[in-house]
Amino acid sequence: MATTNPLQFIQQVRAEVAKVVWPTRREVFLTTVMVFIMATLTAIFFFLVDLLIRSGLQGLLGLFG
Repeated sequence: MATTNPLQFIQQVRAEVAKVVWPTRREVFLTTVMVFIMATLTAIFFFLVDLLIRSGLQGLLGLFG
């Protein structure tokens, strides 16, 4: 493996960074909104599952208690 000097390394890094396709402001905004929507839907889902399990267990324990 050939070693590169620091100047070549920096030039290679700059060349690779130039290839990166950065997201637009609109894309970042839409992605952020989608993350918040999905997090909210996930929270609602787990709340409902928890409510269902709790109600089922209380009903089951009520029969035997």
